Amino acid sequence: MAIKSTTILAVRYNGKAAVAGDGQVTLDTSVVKHHAKKVRRIYNDRIIVGFAGATADALNLSERLEGKLERYNGHLIRAAVELARDWRTDKYLRRLEAMMIAVDAEQMLLISGNGDVIEPDEGILAIGSGGVAAHSAAAALLKYGHMENSSAREIVERAMKIAGDVCIYTNDAVTIEEI
Repeated sequence: MAIKSTTILAVRYNGKAAVAGDGQVTLDTSVVKHHAKKVRRIYNDRIIVGFAGATADALNLSERLEGKLERYNGHLIRAAVELARDWRTDKYLRRLEAMMIAVDAEQMLLISGNGDVIEPDEGILAIGSGGVAAHSAAAALLKYGHMENSSAREIVERAMKIAGDVCIYTNDAVTIEEI
């Protein structure tokens, strides 16, 4: 049985960033958890990570990223590149099935096991089962939603609500962290 479990959305807007994750975990055709926490703070609360994929794998990668941040004095890009390199080349890590978004005060990165470390052009990243719906909703809100006076948090809240309305793997029990 396949586990479908995540919608993670990160938005940087007006000098602030917000990362949201829904709480639903689905096993085959059943919802087995409604309030999973898939977004958390690491490295002295200076970095927010959101993860999609196998939970144990994602937590392992989050801990490894925190170790890299310690080693590189909180330099997110350097730590992410080193993690992605290890992830791609290490025999054990290659088998991990997860993706991660990491955000600090300046950068927003998607980190994958393919060796990808990607910083978006428009300040929006989304991963997981409902990632396309959440990304599309955030992009539409930013472009057409008259959100000039809104915060990054308000944008991710609205986008996650829209994603939850159209994606069966996304619910409205959303965790949001801001920087």
